[in-house]
Amino acid sequence: METFENFQSQNAFTHQTAPTKTIDINGTDFTYRSFGREDGIPVVFLQHFTGNMDNWDPEVVNAIASYHPVVLFNNRGVGSSQGSAPDNVPDMAKDAVDFIHALGYAKVHLLGFSLGGFIAQWIAVHVPELVEKLILAGTGPQGGKAIAQLENHLQQSFVDGPDRVLINLFFEKTPTSIRAGEAFLARLAERESDRDLPSSDETIGNQAKAIIGYGSSRGEDDNLAAIRQPVLIVNGNKDIMVDSINSYTMVQKIPNAKLVIWSDSGHGGLFQYSKDFAKEVNTFLLN
Repeated sequence: METFENFQSQNAFTHQTAPTKTIDINGTDFTYRSFGREDGIPVVFLQHFTGNMDNWDPEVVNAIASYHPVVLFNNRGVGSSQGSAPDNVPDMAKDAVDFIHALGYAKVHLLGFSLGGFIAQWIAVHVPELVEKLILAGTGPQGGKAIAQLENHLQQSFVDGPDRVLINLFFEKTPTSIRAGEAFLARLAERESDRDLPSSDETIGNQAKAIIGYGSSRGEDDNLAAIRQPVLIVNGNKDIMVDSINSYTMVQKIPNAKLVIWSDSGHGGLFQYSKDFAKEVNTFLLN
């Protein structure tokens, strides 16, 4: 394995400056941003419920882009991508596969956060030849504990008004975690031009239906056992969106997996511990 010191980004763009591109997928324009190293297996980021490309933490993405090509994109109907978002995880995953193939990639690493982790698992099981390694953050298996209770989770997030939703969903109710949440929100605002569009109410509704359907169905044992790629699982110790116990379920049933759990953190542990998360990802992918 080469050391981190041997790597330097060959692309001048960063999360804050990479241009937004479009690509036609079966008659529908998908938006994406690609940057980072020009060689190696790309890391494709699969986003959370309601999120678009600007909801990725620049500190995380730029650190990973220093060692790998990275691709951020909006799936069908999400953000500035056209079309109508599917209301189920398999169709979302098939759209993501079509997007990856359209870019010409035969092999990718997948980094899936929350809903993106559901999609990543489906791809790893059903299109295994496409996936080299898998990073699953703040996510869980099909039929996992409390995943279907999305409405209750969202009600908790709005107790302090809409401006605090991400902090309430992603971070713990402690001074340390809340400060990390506020720093995260500041980083999300660093991209000043060519910002992405928010997802429509229709898209959010369809994503909610997909999450509830995924959480209500069974089959976690078969699906997890079928994931043969190396997997890195990360989460906070008190995830209110996708209960942290789901991370333990995944590491117990996926044949080749490593689990990282951070204390004093929640659903957005990967953003609270952004530097450590990026280091874990880079180490995992470079080994």
